[in-house]
Amino acid sequence: MPSVLSATELSTLLEALGTRSAAIEAAVVGGCLVVAYAVVRLLRGRTARSGSIWFGERVVDGVFFPLLALALAFGARQVLASGVLGPLPPTVFRLVIPVLLSLAVIRLVVRVLALSFPRAHWVAVAERSVSWVAWIGVVLWITGVLPLVLEALDGVTWKIGGTQTTVRNLLEGLVTGGVVMVLALWASAAIEKKLLEGSVDNLSMRKIAANLMRALLLFVGLMFALGAAGIDLTALGVLGGALGVGLGFGLQKIAANYVSGFVILAERSVRIGDMVKVDNFEGRISDIRTRYTIIRALNGRESVVPNEMLIVQRVENSSLADPKVLITTGVQVAYGTDVRRLQPLVVQAMASVPRVLASPAPSCSLGSFGADGLDLVLGFWIGDPENGQANVKSEVNLAVLDLFNREGVEIPFPQRVMRVAASATGDAAPASVVPTSQAG
Repeated sequence: MPSVLSATELSTLLEALGTRSAAIEAAVVGGCLVVAYAVVRLLRGRTARSGSIWFGERVVDGVFFPLLALALAFGARQVLASGVLGPLPPTVFRLVIPVLLSLAVIRLVVRVLALSFPRAHWVAVAERSVSWVAWIGVVLWITGVLPLVLEALDGVTWKIGGTQTTVRNLLEGLVTGGVVMVLALWASAAIEKKLLEGSVDNLSMRKIAANLMRALLLFVGLMFALGAAGIDLTALGVLGGALGVGLGFGLQKIAANYVSGFVILAERSVRIGDMVKVDNFEGRISDIRTRYTIIRALNGRESVVPNEMLIVQRVENSSLADPKVLITTGVQVAYGTDVRRLQPLVVQAMASVPRVLASPAPSCSLGSFGADGLDLVLGFWIGDPENGQANVKSEVNLAVLDLFNREGVEIPFPQRVMRVAASATGDAAPASVVPTSQAG
């Protein structure tokens, strides 16, 4: 481990940065960066990869660029240290290698968290926290203060049960646990992407397999993290009992939602892509998580529904057995209209709308005798309710209206007859006005 830099050593390091050997090292480092950029750009292609951990949306924001640059810089340092170009003390490489290592750690953590939790607002906070810790570690490493800090932390001890631990052990356990958890999230994200890509057949079972795999990997990562922190895993029996009591009382709703999520995915009573109505909210299921389900309405609003509600409450699923949906509308025609001749024309007009299904065929029936005209009930079926129902209903109404205009069919207006009662002397008495309805 390097020792702490004194003022003389720091001055010597700064002077060495202006020498010819430092310029050669800087040129070699620049070449390593250029080669790493070219290789990553060649492998990545011209298009951005928003869902990739290795490449990212740009060339330098993935994990592959800093790792490749670090490997090239380390190899170049070993070559220069062998004396190929003469005696070159490592000056620039002493600064560059820790910086590249820190950058690789930051990009790995950020890319994995962003991919695993794409909508979480705390990812930006985690990125800043990891960046601060990594850069502080780089400064301590370069200046040689890191061994003294670790030695001081090793002197602070306390006893947890029958285990003696130190602050250094705890911090090392946290770092190791963080690395293991990030790798577990990375593996689970890759497995989930593989399971969910391609065909949408049996998507619910793929989703439950991905959720189970993520839970298993996170559990294994947690066990490794606790072991690295020096915590005796045999003490988890007591913790498990306490956790069970807590789940039985305070966390029963959360536990019920998690269990309900797996039951929903296993039974496939509702699936991703189904049109459902829950608690007077209607929309399409866009995702089923372990604790909640996201339902997106046709107007763009999203509802987060706890999974327990999908188990204990009534859920209207328009896509469970058949995705076809019946839509009805109404129109009134004047008395005296030849309804029998008009019915097939209305059915033909509705069938001309592209989204209206031919089977089951549209229908036009006489619903009732209204005060002002004959009430016709129009019904038609669509097979894609997720694309909207009001728009196709409007298209059908416009098609029927065009038909009425061509055929001269009258849509009646309300008409009223007013009777004025006469007085005993024969004069009109304007006081009594009796409205009645009359067709015509």
